[in-house]
Amino acid sequence: MPPLRYSIEKLKEKALDIRRDIITMLIQSQSGHTGGPLSCADFCAALVFYEANYDPNNPHLPERDMWFFSIGHVTPVHYSMLAEAGFFPLKDLMRFRTFGAHLQGHPSCLDTPGVEVSSGSLGQGLSIAMGAALGSRMDNHPRRVYCIMGDGEQQEGSVWEAVMAAAHYKLDNLCAIIDFNRAQIDGFVENVIGIEPLADKYRAFNWHVIEIDGHKMEEIVAAFEQARSFKGRPTVILAHTIMGKGVSFMENDPGWHGKPPTPERGKKALIELGTSWEEWSERLLKN
Repeated sequence: MPPLRYSIEKLKEKALDIRRDIITMLIQSQSGHTGGPLSCADFCAALVFYEANYDPNNPHLPERDMWFFSIGHVTPVHYSMLAEAGFFPLKDLMRFRTFGAHLQGHPSCLDTPGVEVSSGSLGQGLSIAMGAALGSRMDNHPRRVYCIMGDGEQQEGSVWEAVMAAAHYKLDNLCAIIDFNRAQIDGFVENVIGIEPLADKYRAFNWHVIEIDGHKMEEIVAAFEQARSFKGRPTVILAHTIMGKGVSFMENDPGWHGKPPTPERGKKALIELGTSWEEWSERLLKN
């Protein structure tokens, strides 16, 4: 089906829904990643409710666009966007990381509708997306291919091999989105292995670069539109974000990269997000 093309205000509402889903899932599971999923929520909402072509009732629709999460560990945001878009019931989110359910800690294309490839080992997603984009062009297929990466992931050498290859083949049907929250599991990116000047590096590899505030929906939508219309080179959107966005005691704290909130702190987070554990868990379990 064609993109849903939600309004800016509706996209903001869906991003908030996704953040509420993330916290609720993590309270329930007491396992999983928090900071990165929250920083990705806005552009993920725009991707699934504005930009991409897909059919949630037919995940393998030949005409679909494809998206790949190279940062496979951010499954709370990935699963939320899929459930909110109708790929599977919202109540499944309440069984995140539980035995017998289909929502593993890292995504499995064998288990979860809408997941194109099993992922989690960093540095591989862009190569996969580049191959899908090249194959689509060879087949004269009009689809677009999206790849979500982390900024810490830019420390991986394999990323730059894919960057070089995509530019060589002039894959203008490929759009990478980097969650530029400046934090990774070992601390702030600049203290682990600095990656700046990242925009200049991508330009030097002959990519079209768009830098945005990754939490301003107007800028996100405009970036997707610009990427779609740009020809001759692949595009990378550098989405400047805040780890843990939306929850005051999580923001800009790398310590929230790979741990869930306790039930007490998670319930406080939901209050900051304008809801309660009782209200939001009931919403998920009823749908």
